[in-house]
Amino acid sequence: MEQRTLGRTGRPVSVVGLGTWQLGADWGTVEPDAALAILDASVRAGVTLLDTADVYGDGRSERLIGEFLATGDRGDVLVATKMGRRAEQRPENFTLDNFRAWTDRSRENLRVDTLDLVQLHCPPTPVFGTDEVYDALDTLVAERRIAAYGVSVETCDEALAAIARPNVASVQIILNAFRRKPLERVLPAARTAGVGIIARVPLASGLLTGKFRADTRFAADDHRNYNRQGGSFDVGETFSGVDYETGLAAAEEFAGLLPAGVTPAAAALRWVIQQPGVTTVIPGASTVEQAAGNAAAADLPALPEPTLTAIEELYDRRIRAQVHHRW
Repeated sequence: MEQRTLGRTGRPVSVVGLGTWQLGADWGTVEPDAALAILDASVRAGVTLLDTADVYGDGRSERLIGEFLATGDRGDVLVATKMGRRAEQRPENFTLDNFRAWTDRSRENLRVDTLDLVQLHCPPTPVFGTDEVYDALDTLVAERRIAAYGVSVETCDEALAAIARPNVASVQIILNAFRRKPLERVLPAARTAGVGIIARVPLASGLLTGKFRADTRFAADDHRNYNRQGGSFDVGETFSGVDYETGLAAAEEFAGLLPAGVTPAAAALRWVIQQPGVTTVIPGASTVEQAAGNAAAADLPALPEPTLTAIEELYDRRIRAQVHHRW
């Protein structure tokens, strides 16, 4: 699979990675054996970036990855984890002492001495402008608890604030055909600064697969059921902030714009991969088949210009008014 350098980490990663939120919680239950099989299928398909967080299943996702990586030679896999959501979301909680405690727990979960990449996990907006936070992260690097750090953000303004910091290696941000705003300023700024871009929610929580219908039912513990109004966390993480009915109609139209033989899911991933400035895209997978299909999107030819233009027009007509001003 094509590899791109992940910003200031200096390390190559596959253009398609694997997001592992679903291996922890909030997407229904993935049994341990199935989770390990998904990880194995992804790495066998060329995936070299696994993205997780300390709160995914209260560490379950990290522990499964740690178990997987300990079972054999997995090559040069980079594990990107996140921290900051285990405490009340107040800026004063983002301290060196807490960072040490959080990363020590992740190191134990992942069975490593040094974490490859730690990302602040969508913290309160003031955190992105606090010098002491970046000083603390630099200390973690100096102590070899972590090799590099980045941020995961909700808004483009948060991303731009982080990109301006000299030691931020990467920015993780929602980017898909229904969330285009990062194309305007974030991706160009990241390219100029040498900061990696990890694109998350590339399928708009599955909307862009074209498999959902008005009567589709999600499990009680699936965020696509309980967070549609943003009751548990930022609503932009669920269906990219697009209301379900609008998203269904837009997804049906999206599927009709694609070249023959290309599935909507593969096209949605290919769209992200070919945006200038994107390093890697991290779709989730709850089955081995999904994992293999996601990885295969890296081999698709670039979507042609007429298709790209039609996708942009679809966004402007159906989606922009709902999401563009918010994130």
